[in-house]
Amino acid sequence: MQFDPSTTALVLTDPQNDFLSSDGVTWELVGNSVQENNTVQHIDQLLAASKTVGYKVFISPHYYFPHDHLWEFGGTLETKMHEIGMFNRPGPLNLDGFEGSGADWLEQYKPYIQDGKTVVCSPHKVYGPEQNDLVLQLRKRGISKVILAGMSANLCVESHLRELLEQGFDVAVVSDATAAAQHPELGDGYAAAMTNFNYIAGAVLTTREALAAMSA
Repeated sequence: MQFDPSTTALVLTDPQNDFLSSDGVTWELVGNSVQENNTVQHIDQLLAASKTVGYKVFISPHYYFPHDHLWEFGGTLETKMHEIGMFNRPGPLNLDGFEGSGADWLEQYKPYIQDGKTVVCSPHKVYGPEQNDLVLQLRKRGISKVILAGMSANLCVESHLRELLEQGFDVAVVSDATAAAQHPELGDGYAAAMTNFNYIAGAVLTTREALAAMSA
């Protein structure tokens, strides 16, 4: 894949404390994978390069509001996220307690995300972007190719990959700018995602390869 800032964008899923901070509620499950992949730094490098070269950046965040906790069913990890208060906010029109919370951006990403140029989409609610405005925002900005990274590999990243492909986008996944839960019974989410990425993505790149392609 060849990238051009006029038609290619960086899309990040869930660059938030609950996934990427050692204080986050999922760190026990994802921490080893995040550290092994150097995920935090690699996402930072992608953000820095995007801003330097002129690629548009889109964030697809994950938030849960009080009414979301009244759902009557859900999948295994979806249910767990509700139980542990992951990505909780007091309401869609309320930012009380947001700063520094698990739903907030990782602190080192804030200069990039809060620069007035990054597009922060409405929240996705399970794993994919079907319920938010990511696709609309991408199309309205003339984007046809996506460099995809963020958390977590086998859940939100893979779900975004699948939906964006179905919507007609050419998608490259950055394999070491993501990570996933590793669970003794449920298995290694990162390994599962890598298998599927290699089968279905337009390209699977390391951060080094993505940065080289972005600046070519």
